This record gives sequence, structure tokens and C-alpha cells, in this order.
Amino acid sequence: MSGLRLMGVQTLELARRSVVNERRQLLSVTPGLVFPLLLAAVYSQQFRRVLALPGFPEVDSFLDFVLPACVIQAVSFGATAAGSELALDIENGFLDRLLASPVARVPILLGRLGGSSVVAAIKTVIIIAVFLFFGAEVAGGPAAMLVIVGMSSLLVLAIGGIAQVMAIRTGSQEAVNASFPLIFVTIFMSSAFFPTNLMSGWFRVVAENNPLTWVIDPVRRLVIEGWATGDAVQALGLPAILAAATIGAALLSLRRRLAAP
Repeated sequence: MSGLRLMGVQTLELARRSVVNERRQLLSVTPGLVFPLLLAAVYSQQFRRVLALPGFPEVDSFLDFVLPACVIQAVSFGATAAGSELALDIENGFLDRLLASPVARVPILLGRLGGSSVVAAIKTVIIIAVFLFFGAEVAGGPAAMLVIVGMSSLLVLAIGGIAQVMAIRTGSQEAVNASFPLIFVTIFMSSAFFPTNLMSGWFRVVAENNPLTWVIDPVRRLVIEGWATGDAVQALGLPAILAAATIGAALLSLRRRLAAP
């Protein structure tokens, strides 16, 4: 078996392990679905009047506007799982056993990230289905829905890469889990729940320069306005670039850890 094929098999097996762990801990996965859906239900009633504001996107329901935010909020709950699992493996010695086995180094990281990405895709499909059931519309059709699923999976890879860097450098599951509030705050300080053109002051500056805004806005246009190749490329391209950067940083951190005396 060639080296690349072997690494692929090992990555898939570790990804399967990660998904199985998530399935066994449904209580930790459920809030990532329930909480964003509850917020969407509340916001769709509370913010109904903002639909009439000059400059607000023309939508029939606030659900159309908030769909991208709800998806990102849902997947953010498990975005650090790859790092948290890695930190736990470091704490209980499982990582040392993996390193002593014939498993290549890259699958050790990519397997966990792949598992988190699969879980994020499943969450996204459920979120979209619930929104459609309650009357939301995706003007871009099935193609736009696929972009949303791809975006969420790539975004989890990007965040998961950062979490793995923290796990490798600290070896602490608590330190990795402590990063979640920062992710949550970043979502609220973007265009997730309100368009930036209706913001003002320092908050608008922060939101406009928030990378999440650069992802949310094209996804929102796909939902509200319809299909546009440029929006699809931006929605997938930026998370892909971020994912490549953070995964690369995680691999470098692992290499340095193994090279340390």
C-alpha cells in the first residue's frame, strides 16, 4: 500500500473514531443545535420590525436573514472538539501510544479535524431543513445549500486547527475549551445578526473587518438574492485558506513538540 493511500486510510479511521465519540456524547452535541434554533425563533419574532428599516435586505422573513448566522453559531459549538480531543489524548497518554504506533503524524491531526467537519456538515443539514420547514427560503437553491454545508465544514477545520495548536502547546483540555467564549463573541461582533451598513461607530469598524463577516455576507446573498459564482467562491475560498493556514500551524506545532528534547 502506497504511503499516501495508507495515510488516507489512517485519517478516515481516526475521523470515524472522532464521529463515534461525538455520537456517544449526544448531550454535548445537542446544545449546538437547540440553542441556535431557539435564538432564531426568538429573533424572528423580536426583530420582525427591522425588516422595514431603510437599507435592510429585502426578505420575507427574518429567518432568511439569520440562516447563515444560525449555521455558524451551531457549528461553532463543536469547532474546538478536534483540539479538545487532542488535548485529552495528550493528558491520558493516548497520543504517546499513537506516536509509538505505525500511524503517520499527519492523520493524527487530520482525522480529528475530519470528524469535526463531518459532524458540522450534519448539523448544517439539520439547521437548513428546520429553517425550510418553518418557511425560510434559499433563493440560490440546492447549489447554495451545498455551499453553506461546505462553508460550515471548512470553517470548523479552520477553528479546529487553532484549537489543535493550543492543545499541542498547552496539553490542557481546559485551556482549549476556554477558547470557546472568544469564538462566540467573534460571531456577535460580525454581521451575523445585523447588516453592517446599519451599524455605527467602533462596532461597525470591528464588524466590517471581522473575517466571519466576509464569510457570512456572501452566504447571505446566496440565500436572499440567489446564486452567484463570486459569492460561492468567496464563501468557500476564505474558510479554505484559513483552514490551510491553521492546519499547517498545527502540523508545525506537532513537529516542534516531537523534536523537543
